[in-house]
Amino acid sequence: MPVGIIVDALSVLLGGLIGSVIGSRLKPSFRDNINLTLGLGAVGMGIYSTILMTNMPAVIFSLIAGTGVGLALHVGEHINQAGKWIQSKVTKGADETTAALMVTSIVVFCASGTGIYGALVSGMNGDHSILIAKSILDLFTAVIFACTLGYAVCAVSIPQAMVMLVLFLLAGLIVPHTTPEMINDFKAVGGLIMIATGLRMSNVKQYPIADMIPALILVMPVSWVWTTVVIPFLSTLG
Repeated sequence: MPVGIIVDALSVLLGGLIGSVIGSRLKPSFRDNINLTLGLGAVGMGIYSTILMTNMPAVIFSLIAGTGVGLALHVGEHINQAGKWIQSKVTKGADETTAALMVTSIVVFCASGTGIYGALVSGMNGDHSILIAKSILDLFTAVIFACTLGYAVCAVSIPQAMVMLVLFLLAGLIVPHTTPEMINDFKAVGGLIMIATGLRMSNVKQYPIADMIPALILVMPVSWVWTTVVIPFLSTLG
């Protein structure tokens, strides 16, 4: 049973409800400072995951190539339109600022490296601890997002649950073909995206985090090629 997925999705739903109700009662300075703190927390989680990387060249190449693919396929624009559509169905509309925040919330809840890896681990061996730990951060993050976005944040829990459930069901097919090095490099790319997300949440820099998502797909095969082909080849030259 996907306990971790249920808990994480419910944390976003609950956080969205709480933020929608209390948002108008919180001072803008309070919301801004809490958002900065959550951004710092996301950066910290990202740094922790990035430290695990095994093959830095594979990680950096995957991040750059994946972002290039995302930009070429306009992944960010599609997610931006999806964010506007979700918000328009729940609220009266979305300007560019709130649409950008909606994109950030979709990526944070639906496409973080921690969430994807947690869903895979949950489906493979029934360990829900990663997703349950993530749900604590997601609860408070959803509260802050909902202070601005309102009930639209609650709706994000639906695609979040769908994405994680698909990964949960595919875990038995994906994880057996991975190696510890591939998993570590996957976590590292997810960590870099999480750092970019934290900086975006803190309004330091508006990184194209949605366009970075394809990097999570590329990194495992690139890591495998680097470990099994490139490194042995380089060793023969030495």
